[in-house]
Amino acid sequence: MLYGILAASSALLLAAVLAAVLRVPALRLGIVDRRWRRPLPLSGGVAVVAATCLVAAVGDRQGVTPLGPEAARLLVAGAAVALLGLVADVLRVKARFLVGGTAVAAACVVPYEDTGVLAGILAVGWIVFVALGFKALDHCDGLAGTVGVVTAFGAGACAAAEVMDGLAVLLSALAAALTGFLMHNWHPARVGLGASGALFTGFLLASAAVTTRAGQELGSGAGVLFALTALVAADVVLVVLARRLSGRSLLRPAPDHLAHRLRRLGLTPQGACVVLGVAAFGGVLVGVLVHLGWIPASGVLWVGGCALVLVLGLLRIKPRAKPAARSGVVPRPASPQVTTQLRVRNG
Repeated sequence: MLYGILAASSALLLAAVLAAVLRVPALRLGIVDRRWRRPLPLSGGVAVVAATCLVAAVGDRQGVTPLGPEAARLLVAGAAVALLGLVADVLRVKARFLVGGTAVAAACVVPYEDTGVLAGILAVGWIVFVALGFKALDHCDGLAGTVGVVTAFGAGACAAAEVMDGLAVLLSALAAALTGFLMHNWHPARVGLGASGALFTGFLLASAAVTTRAGQELGSGAGVLFALTALVAADVVLVVLARRLSGRSLLRPAPDHLAHRLRRLGLTPQGACVVLGVAAFGGVLVGVLVHLGWIPASGVLWVGGCALVLVLGLLRIKPRAKPAARSGVVPRPASPQVTTQLRVRNG
């Protein structure tokens, strides 16, 4: 217990310091998110990964809280996924590169002896879905970090209930590292999470949840896994539906995520983050209570119903059109004389 508190405090401070220290090198090296009007350095993801891995590794090496084979394997695979995301932050890579690499890492951590082959394959797909979902969730200052903290506490509670102490400490270190990162990522953000931190967070949370639920009844297990990440699933479903209905490419970025549409309702960036954080907490709470057996598995249906209402309700809100330029300057309309000349030239 004492080491858990010490580990969480160390991860929080280390992530906060690293995110600030690495900000200038990230700017100089061009490791930035250029979707905004000013480049946002992506040093936060590296800070979260480094703090989580370092705190967990030191605790395991000192023998204070041995991670165990499951948690150690999960941490190594998560670090590999984070490295994959760092490559995506530095270079432009195809989406299938991220999907394939994350799937390989997920296939290495799923406990097939407890899940079975078919359920194990489904678990791999779900881990990839959640990891990429967290990457997509990083569309608003503080959102991915807030949802990650809430989910990490929920998954950690499930692991502690199963007496998986190493996994619980690992998740508490992740939650603390994300909290330290949020000190710099709350609106207006000074650093971003990037693909490295987002994929690492989603992969670690999904893999830990699968490991915790392995060997238990498939139906209730799937319900718990969904409840823990219901907000991530809602964001992905909303974007897929919106882009399909409008005939746009699924891979082309657009301001049509959850927070974007809440902003259209008049919420501030901080307000949208708080509202979605509370929604994520509701789903996580139901998932934990079902896992502990305190409420029936049918409680997950309420989470699914609320997520469906949220998606269908926000789907009716038209997203704000993307600006014509990053600087926000709107091109001056052509004069009638120029328009006439263009029409003559084009026949």
